[in-house]
Amino acid sequence: MSTAASSPPPKKLNIIQLDMGAYRGGKTTLCAGCGHNAVTERVTEAFWEMGIQPWQVMKFSGIGCAAKTPAYFLGSAHGLNAVHGRAPTVATGAIVANQTLPSIVVTGDGDTASIGMGHFVHMLRRNLPLIYVIENNGVYGLTKGQFSATADIGSTLKSGTSNDLPPIDCCLAAIELGATFVARSFSGDKRQLSAILKAAIAHKGLSVIDVISPCVTFNDHIGSTRSYAYMKDHEEAVQELEFIAYFEDITVEFDEGATTEVRMHDGSLLRLKKLARDYDALDKMKAVNAIHESVRTGEVLTGVLYVEEGTPTLVDRLNLIDEPLTTLPESRVRPSAEALAQVMDDFR
Repeated sequence: MSTAASSPPPKKLNIIQLDMGAYRGGKTTLCAGCGHNAVTERVTEAFWEMGIQPWQVMKFSGIGCAAKTPAYFLGSAHGLNAVHGRAPTVATGAIVANQTLPSIVVTGDGDTASIGMGHFVHMLRRNLPLIYVIENNGVYGLTKGQFSATADIGSTLKSGTSNDLPPIDCCLAAIELGATFVARSFSGDKRQLSAILKAAIAHKGLSVIDVISPCVTFNDHIGSTRSYAYMKDHEEAVQELEFIAYFEDITVEFDEGATTEVRMHDGSLLRLKKLARDYDALDKMKAVNAIHESVRTGEVLTGVLYVEEGTPTLVDRLNLIDEPLTTLPESRVRPSAEALAQVMDDFR
């Protein structure tokens, strides 16, 4: 008597009837245990859970270990590896050409805070509608683990060398210079990072997410402030996060007065439940002061550090039409002979 082989369980589908496989990319070539691989998983899950069409996304990076990450998620998306540090600039041009596609940059602390710093700060002041993920490990992994510009004073390399230069805090820069959603997380905190990424997808404006992502090869030893052990001992979450997408039922409620709710432009809801500290993510000055205080006390604040809704983006300020500029026919983008003649007359 033969028995029929049991069929595999059906794949779980998202709101647009795609399984998780449609959101994956190539096989990682990063070191086993690298925090960047955990970020890849969270990004993949966030886009799947939000029901974003994976082929209708633009993804960008520069150069470095972190810049390899976009190859590992959304394999059918439009992707570009830019020159070292220039991902924000390339992304700016692409978004102006087609603002209808969700866009994400995955970069590193060297790519952002060193060679790319000038490009980073101008992206901030423009409030580019973009998700900007910094995989921050405090070292230059591709050039054998020297300190990066985000390394803390007193942090040591495996050789015992101690860093004596003050770090650049990318979240402080982002809050001060114009980003409208700023968060810090730890690659090992699945729940928090997932909620932050989904909120960033729903946010209209520039979302900067600084993810402490330990380098297991060069910066995961005793004495490093970017190691798994250090983050587990010093991470201080500023709130519990709950994200409810616009297509989900809102069923969970927190105690009145203990929660801040931020309604995203697509109708999604971000709930920020205060923990022990008195923290208000809607107050820019309190956010800046809290980060400075955390440096003094040796804590690493994680969570949504600052959020601002309703601020015009670069696309809004440019008054672009709704149609992507890249799809407009020549007849609509090439000035007529009469229009060119009028321009010349205006200069006489």
